[in-house]
Amino acid sequence: MIVLALDTATTDLVAGVVDTRGEPRVLAESVTATRAHNEELVPTVTRLLAEAGVGFADIGAVVVGCGPGPFTGLRVGMATASAFGQALGVPVHGVVTHDAVAKLIDAPVTLVATDARRKEVYWAKYASGERAAGPAVTEPSEVDTADANVVSVPPHLAEQLPASGAEFTYVAPSPLGLVAAADLSSEPAPLVPHYLRRPDAKEPAPAPRSAAIPVVDLGELK
Repeated sequence: MIVLALDTATTDLVAGVVDTRGEPRVLAESVTATRAHNEELVPTVTRLLAEAGVGFADIGAVVVGCGPGPFTGLRVGMATASAFGQALGVPVHGVVTHDAVAKLIDAPVTLVATDARRKEVYWAKYASGERAAGPAVTEPSEVDTADANVVSVPPHLAEQLPASGAEFTYVAPSPLGLVAAADLSSEPAPLVPHYLRRPDAKEPAPAPRSAAIPVVDLGELK
């Protein structure tokens, strides 16, 4: 089966075409650091399909990373994946982005951390390939790296995590990892974004009443 894999949960725009017949292999992929996910995602998918020598009609399933990540980034990838799924009549499988990264790392205990901004990180921990904790969002200093063998974290955040005997590296999400994290044989569940934080927008607090405005008992007006 030809699978289209997408992820916009991080600053990397991830897109790829994976052939899952036999041993999964990538026919075409792009992992690019950008903040213009909305403008670049669909043109990138179109280009990759051409590079892979397949068309939209050949796609049998879509896999998309559902975070954790910022609201705007997740919305781009998940909305696009849903649109492709509806237009093509194919299933759309959502996966945790950190799960997809962990699938690419061979270690007894792996910790995956990504930039959550606001001086925080999104993280999840894996033991024997299965998620053992997270995903969660905390300050970098609060992440427990003590028992990790490998820590995947963006270079600019590496020094902010507690020091340990782990190997620190950075592994970006990839089409192959996304497909490996998905159960393509199962009925896909509704896509659920992992925001992990409340939205920035808040309902404004009521303005205090001016002392110049008299209090009127409406009952007295009847």
